[in-house]
Amino acid sequence: MNRSLIARSTLAGALALGLIGGGGVVAQSALTQNPAEVQAGTYKLDPAHGKITWSVKHLGFSTYYGQFINVAADLTIDPANPAAATLTATVPVADVAPNDDGLKAHLQTPDFFDAAQFPTATFTATSIVIDEDDASEAEVTGDLTLHGVTRPVTLEVEFNQAGAMRGAYRLGFDGETTIKRSEFGMSYGLPAIGDEVELHIEGEFVKQ
Repeated sequence: MNRSLIARSTLAGALALGLIGGGGVVAQSALTQNPAEVQAGTYKLDPAHGKITWSVKHLGFSTYYGQFINVAADLTIDPANPAAATLTATVPVADVAPNDDGLKAHLQTPDFFDAAQFPTATFTATSIVIDEDDASEAEVTGDLTLHGVTRPVTLEVEFNQAGAMRGAYRLGFDGETTIKRSEFGMSYGLPAIGDEVELHIEGEFVKQ
């Protein structure tokens, strides 16, 4: 399974010697990159460290990037049975950050997200398949509802590490997938503006 993005809701499993925090390097010997050592339980996404970066071709001249912020997600996981993990995520489409006020406003209109009618996108995992060769990688398939349309989407997810930091136990994942916006009823600007949208998901989950 390949890992690239965002420019490429998450899951699956080398000891890390340090991390940046509070302006300095803090030793964290309890951190692990082994998914079998993850603490079972219920987790919530830390909104300050969870985002979705998207990219789309623009008129053949460039690739445009933006982000969704204020993503909410809930995860339950047990390293003894990782395929039984559950994941749900909600994305407020108004909280898109394309670094351009005019584009941000346009994205809220019926040309794209139609945020007044469809204020959120949601993802609910339906299947988690752990890579046979690398337990830190998984395919997470689920139902993505966007612009009022629900379709199956598969994320390639990589477990980064787990451990205690700043008084909380955390899990970290990266994920990526590609969707076609036309399949979700958003065909404005095709083909000049690309149909394929690459998504890269980054998330830190905090144990509850």
